[in-house]
Amino acid sequence: MNAFRPSRHGTRRPKISFEFFPPKTPEMEVSLWESVRRLEPLAPSFVSVTYGAGGSTRERTHATVKRMVEETALKPAAHLTCVSASRDEVDEVIRGYWEAGVRHVVALRGDPAGGLGTVYEPHPQGYHQTSDLVAGLKRIGDFEVTVSAYPEKHPEAASLDADIDALKKKVDAGATRAITQFFFDNDVYFRYLDKVRAAGIDIPILPGIVPVQNFKQTANFARKTGASVPQWLADRFEGLEDDAATRRLVAAAVCAEQVLDLIDRGVGDLHFYTMNKADLVYAICHLVGVKPERGEPQAAAAE
Repeated sequence: MNAFRPSRHGTRRPKISFEFFPPKTPEMEVSLWESVRRLEPLAPSFVSVTYGAGGSTRERTHATVKRMVEETALKPAAHLTCVSASRDEVDEVIRGYWEAGVRHVVALRGDPAGGLGTVYEPHPQGYHQTSDLVAGLKRIGDFEVTVSAYPEKHPEAASLDADIDALKKKVDAGATRAITQFFFDNDVYFRYLDKVRAAGIDIPILPGIVPVQNFKQTANFARKTGASVPQWLADRFEGLEDDAATRRLVAAAVCAEQVLDLIDRGVGDLHFYTMNKADLVYAICHLVGVKPERGEPQAAAAE
């Protein structure tokens, strides 16, 4: 990635979107909705809500999305996976989203039931892969469908070319947008974009951006998902394990550098993995010209 430099994007306002996850505890519920209210005035194109296997997790996702529809001006996109459910069960969830007013779904295969690193086994009566799920969504309703993309290939893919073939199948089934796994080297994203376009895939490929709230956790997750962590990034966080204040400042600088470089190189859409924490994401958006539409000051939420 290029060294930091002032952005030349002028007054062009990039489009933004955010990912949240459904809360598991009352305390997490408070944190989520403080973050939602903090970021809502930035008028994102959409916000996505993650989803996991199992009934209680599905219910939390559905409840979170339904509340967003009813109580905010946001346009929520509900995540949906193929894991541990039959087609009939998944179709019931899809119809429930449609009835709740949701018209945008993020369709994913999902992690193996045994966790990352274990072998994925599709449900015998379920959707076997994401392209099947996309086709099922389009059969039930005229959903906008977003899918995932992997600039450094999915960990289970035989090669990057094979992974791009899988993305092509999702697009052929009706996907209208893709969001990438997070990355830290922007050249990785642009090389991937060149390969995708050469394969005849022309849907928007939004870069997924993760502000590093906790470097150790992010690095561990990156290893499991096949995302590389450059040495220069590790160097920037070295020695800050017990210095939260400095760590937050470094995290803001690192994310700002990455986002400004993406914009300078022509990227107009950014997707932020918020981890249900608003302040760092809000600051980065402000830095690139994404501010409350009416210009009113926003009080920081307690995190």
